[in-house]
Amino acid sequence: MNSQGSDRKGTLLLLVMSNLLFCQNVHPLPICHNGNCQMTLQELFDRVIMLSHYVYMMSADMFIEFEKRYAQDHEFIAKAINDCPTSSLATPEDKEEAQQVPPEVLLNLILSLVHSWNGPLFQLVTEVDGIHEASDAIISRAKEIGEQNKRLLEGIEKILSQAYPEAKGNEIYSVWSQFPSLQGIDEESRDLALYNKIRCLRRDSHKVDNYLKLLRCRIVHNNNC
Repeated sequence: MNSQGSDRKGTLLLLVMSNLLFCQNVHPLPICHNGNCQMTLQELFDRVIMLSHYVYMMSADMFIEFEKRYAQDHEFIAKAINDCPTSSLATPEDKEEAQQVPPEVLLNLILSLVHSWNGPLFQLVTEVDGIHEASDAIISRAKEIGEQNKRLLEGIEKILSQAYPEAKGNEIYSVWSQFPSLQGIDEESRDLALYNKIRCLRRDSHKVDNYLKLLRCRIVHNNNC
């Protein structure tokens, strides 16, 4: 199978899995069960990674749903893709580069990425909910991602506090304050902005998920995985 066919197959599988989990109301385990946060670092990593993967799947699914309207409009897609505001964060480009970053530094970068989306996600939910053409699938996933991102942030903070308490407080949060408002702009400009924002969310949630899995291998399993 060629690479294009593999990509399509992977995208379809991701969409099926995401829809199955969401429609069956399957959510990751809470970070702290009944307020009990006493757990090993491995248990904490496992729960946080379940959550990060869920957020990534929801983000990818929302992007797929939005992209359906423009799949054949190559001119629109070319105009829509711009730099992500979080690109100002110097994050590793691949696994090999990430391996060279000290784990406490990478954890703080992950924390910065997740924290940077808190406000923008709230605004994204408000903006999408106000667009009458937006499908229920896009609106519901935007709301779900917004809620789960808060839990993800809490979990990453607990990992950092448990594994590297001396490194806490070294996060970089001044990436962006909010999305530009989509109120009062024409439909095409609005759709271009939304397309890129959802694409950036998918990109960043994928990075977070991959970095956390890499760190679990390094910190918990001493690179023996």
